Amino acid sequence: MPVASEEKGNWQEGKKGMLVVSFGTSYADTRKVTIDAVEEKIAKAFPDYEVRRAFTSKIIIKKLKERDNIFVDTPEEALSKMKEEGFEEVIVQPLHVIAGAEYDEVLNVVEKYKEKAFKKIVVGKPILYSPHDYKMAVEALKEQLPKLGKDQAVVLMGHGTHHPANASYPCLQSAIDDEGLNVFVGTVEGYPEINDVIKKLKAKNIKEVTLMPYMVVAGDHAQNDMAGDEDDSWKSILKKEGFTVNTYLHGLGENTKYQEIYLAHAKAAIEGEE
Repeated sequence: MPVASEEKGNWQEGKKGMLVVSFGTSYADTRKVTIDAVEEKIAKAFPDYEVRRAFTSKIIIKKLKERDNIFVDTPEEALSKMKEEGFEEVIVQPLHVIAGAEYDEVLNVVEKYKEKAFKKIVVGKPILYSPHDYKMAVEALKEQLPKLGKDQAVVLMGHGTHHPANASYPCLQSAIDDEGLNVFVGTVEGYPEINDVIKKLKAKNIKEVTLMPYMVVAGDHAQNDMAGDEDDSWKSILKKEGFTVNTYLHGLGENTKYQEIYLAHAKAAIEGEE
């Protein structure tokens, strides 16, 4: 995990920290090219800030500890340590896609530390927050889209949620539609569902589909719910419906344009624009 080096100079004076918070993943390969890559980019962009990591998934934290002897803090544990170590300013930058329940949990944890532990503690925004974010997200998405013919489409698998922030996915679809792209957004645990997407694909006479995770890491949902061989995976469901199916197993964290969105949000948090 990247940390700002002492050689960079005066980081100990008025210690500043950047806590990068994500759901986490137990897949080492995808962690390296997504979470690690974003953290390294943040460390380079903000050399005055020491970068720390926290995962919100206690299941993943437990699995990494027991299986790999890798220890990762929860956001609360990380902030507690930073308080003890004398940090004065902390920027918390979540790697979430939407401002859903997990983002709310981060805000709640940070609220406990406001004015008590640090001179300044601010939370950056997730990928999809402001109207401008949606435009940036679609531009970033274009970087990874294959060339599509009239009967070809990309289907994005978002996580989905029962939280009101699930509305972010239809908003993303609207921003995609504004660009005239054959790209359709579905979710595993919210709206739209895969059956909603299939109706749209059939209405547009799509024959070939490329599945992509709209998640920071290509973890369990991408590997199994999206691209797995089980009957209830999106790949299997689409094949049964007569579509030719390709899979793209790369998380958004691998896309440098999405990394730049996180950097922009961290910068805005530092400058008080969030």
